[in-house]
Amino acid sequence: MTEHELVERDARHVIHPHLPRGRKERTIFVRGRGCTLWDAGGREYLDATGGLWLAQIGHGRAEMAEAAAAQMRRLEYFTSFWDFGNDRAIELAERLAGLAPAGLEHTYFTSGGSEGNDAAIKTARYYHSQRGEPSRTWILSRTTAYHGLAYGGGTATGFDDMKAGIGPLMPHVEHLTPPHPYRSWLFDGQDPTEFCVAELEATIARLGPGNIAAMIAEPIMGVAGMVVPPEDYWPRVTAVLRRYGILLILDEVVTGFGRVGEWFAADRYRISPDILVIAKGLTSGYAPLGAVMTTSEIVDVVTEGHGYPVGYTYSGHPVSCAVASANLDILEREDLVAGARRLGDHLAAALAPLCGLAVVGEVRHAGLGVAVELVEDKDTRRPLPEGERDLADVIRDETGVIARVSSSHNLVLSPPLVMTESEADRAAEAVGTVLRRVRPDGSVAAA
Repeated sequence: MTEHELVERDARHVIHPHLPRGRKERTIFVRGRGCTLWDAGGREYLDATGGLWLAQIGHGRAEMAEAAAAQMRRLEYFTSFWDFGNDRAIELAERLAGLAPAGLEHTYFTSGGSEGNDAAIKTARYYHSQRGEPSRTWILSRTTAYHGLAYGGGTATGFDDMKAGIGPLMPHVEHLTPPHPYRSWLFDGQDPTEFCVAELEATIARLGPGNIAAMIAEPIMGVAGMVVPPEDYWPRVTAVLRRYGILLILDEVVTGFGRVGEWFAADRYRISPDILVIAKGLTSGYAPLGAVMTTSEIVDVVTEGHGYPVGYTYSGHPVSCAVASANLDILEREDLVAGARRLGDHLAAALAPLCGLAVVGEVRHAGLGVAVELVEDKDTRRPLPEGERDLADVIRDETGVIARVSSSHNLVLSPPLVMTESEADRAAEAVGTVLRRVRPDGSVAAA
């Protein structure tokens, strides 16, 4: 089948998230290896986004295909409802308990992050209800947070344009100010942590501490543009939550499994969440899989009576669990978590000179999650307006490097953890080649 035929059939039959129906352009990938992808027309690309933050071990690894095939020959699937289980899910859950922050001994498997965040919210509310506090239904989130686009997590997501036109959303969700130090105007001239903690205390007082179930949050905000909070933010926020009996749901769908140079961003901030949501890097994209991890205290409560009231058909899927175990083997054997710290520093340093451009406010990074904040004016820090063409499209078309524009004015790179220094240099040069021609109105001068 030719590239043209694939594009035509895709346009007729496949729905793509965030792609207007009238847009005809498509890039149809047919092969990948390491950080390199090839489209149906034979053009080569450098994957500097890891798909959606997740191709930790790179593309096209034969041992991953072998792990899946071997498991399919043994047992392809059986339900994990009721008293049924499988050995691969057990092995993986035990392994995750050894990797996750202390106290998270129990795992409920999902098909991905959106399912996981919905399950986590439901778990938090149910936990309080079972303990005799059914009024604890409020969920605290933050503006510019991203927790997927399912019902519960989608309501917690803090981008209004992603929820417009949907109709009534999940009730009792409150959005707080994100700890984004570069956006200095958010904090009324105060220290960002001081402002956020005072706002949290005031919100708890207004809603009533006995009415709040949990706060759901990314430890480092990915889609918002790799927003790294001040070092004192998480210790102080968690202290407030503990004082009022509010659970902390930590959404590490993006930040888990080495992305930020630690197994989990919770390790960086020494956070002990009550519930941890993971996905993406758990399998590096070789099979759909996510998980919700929690403590014995919570499990003992939510599994009483008729049992845990969350159920997904593919929970504990044995093939996905076998693939995840093979992925973790590679992450450990090749020391890719420490490698993400080293290469992330290298990539950020290669991008740092762009801060001299009129449209670049700052470069932020944590491990191999890097964001270039784009501005209309460096003094006011006003975000760069959207131009006629997405800057990531311009970079891809001109250089073959796949980047991403996130939160409309952040250029984000989140490559596979196996990226080499020379590939990182190529990505940085591609970004610079285009950004040097970007005008303050968001348009791009001709090359």
